[in-house]
Amino acid sequence: MEVSSNQFKQAASRKLADPKVQKALRIAKGKLVVARSRSILELDNFEEIREAAARIRDFGLQHMDLLLEEWEKKAKAAGTIVHWAETPQQVNELVIEIARKHEVRKIIKSKSMLGEETNLNHALEAAGLDVRETDLGEYIIQQFGETPSHIIAPAVHKSKDDIADLFAEKHGRPRLNDIAALTHEAREVLRPHFLNADMGISGANFLVAETGSTMIVTNEGNGRMTTTMPRVHVAITGIEKIVPTLEDISLLLRVLTRSATGQSISNYLSFTTGPKRPGDTDGPGEFHVIIVDAGRTKVLASEIREALRCIRCGACMNHCPVYQNIGGHAYGWVYPGPIGSILTPAYVGIENAIDLPNASTLCNQCGVVCPVKIPLPDLMRKLREQQVQKNLRPWSERVGLRLWAWTAARPAIYGVLTRIAARIGKWLGGRDRLLHKLPAAGSEWTSGRDFPAPRGKTFRELYARNRNRRTR
Repeated sequence: MEVSSNQFKQAASRKLADPKVQKALRIAKGKLVVARSRSILELDNFEEIREAAARIRDFGLQHMDLLLEEWEKKAKAAGTIVHWAETPQQVNELVIEIARKHEVRKIIKSKSMLGEETNLNHALEAAGLDVRETDLGEYIIQQFGETPSHIIAPAVHKSKDDIADLFAEKHGRPRLNDIAALTHEAREVLRPHFLNADMGISGANFLVAETGSTMIVTNEGNGRMTTTMPRVHVAITGIEKIVPTLEDISLLLRVLTRSATGQSISNYLSFTTGPKRPGDTDGPGEFHVIIVDAGRTKVLASEIREALRCIRCGACMNHCPVYQNIGGHAYGWVYPGPIGSILTPAYVGIENAIDLPNASTLCNQCGVVCPVKIPLPDLMRKLREQQVQKNLRPWSERVGLRLWAWTAARPAIYGVLTRIAARIGKWLGGRDRLLHKLPAAGSEWTSGRDFPAPRGKTFRELYARNRNRRTR
């Protein structure tokens, strides 16, 4: 997927001015938030489970090398063919190589964010392969020719009318208005692809070191059909998805599904351990797993390594006031919202996602709801520090902050200047006590809102006046 994160401000402005996107986001806003808040009440120790989930993910990161070696040993013993890929390009080359070896013509895919990272669909299509997304949201997005705007709800920015028009055009059938009927139509269209596909491709929510298994969580059953019906299956997953035991998985699922969709448990949990065995009624004849780095070891060695705990639930973006108003496409790459504001600069380079660490109010709603307790605002603040250290912020901002630091370190001068600014601000604010346009870096802030004018007195003046009154 092409990186356009450096156009964040322009893209966000376009999304704010798009009535269709705003309507779809208004409808979606709050649904997942309410569902999560209700579902966590089913547990009387949800915070303790969060703590335990964070410890499991940290243990996986700290012992990643040993756990991956254990997983590979068990996976190979079960007949899995294991590949290691350092770059996104290597992932695509490996998948195409496997497809050519087995004379594959049609591929069905279950949702994979890593596949979005590597731009896998485009690479496969360029190689002459027919690729069909089978998750309903991903299928809709593929038909639109777009990319997902949410980790678990990729078509959240589309309305029912948008999808009804799309299906009528693409399927050549009468236009339907009922959501259940539209879903049924998509199922009818996809069913022949499941039956005719030569290869299935999926991601993996977790790798289980204890058993050498891959594991996926789905609600539609498409994941299970993708992993079992075609004669060849390829699972693509990042190195950070390793988890020690099945018992750890059972705990992580208690926070994953509740944080994602507000469900106590997902409809389908599919564990795959090797290819089909003699006597099995279904399963692929050959099972490949590609373990991918693609920048993850670099993040693991950095001060933002806690971001690798992410279990892809989307809770942070559901609760983010910025994401709720602009949607996911404005972030310009695979991962939107608060976690995307950290992972995108980490994976593609901070100079290629200059505005994302600042695309947050730091209100900490994301940190409060994260099921594995990633300190998202703290990590964004660290990335902001890196931007300043590397001189990546605009010169006007850097000069302004240096001037502020210089004056703040000199209380007498600081007091005089703030007193003058407060008087001028009050005068400019006029009767409505609002500043409609600020100079320099403040101009962007007032381009969409007014700034409350100072009341004419600084905090230091008010503090001194009150202290004098008490001492009289």
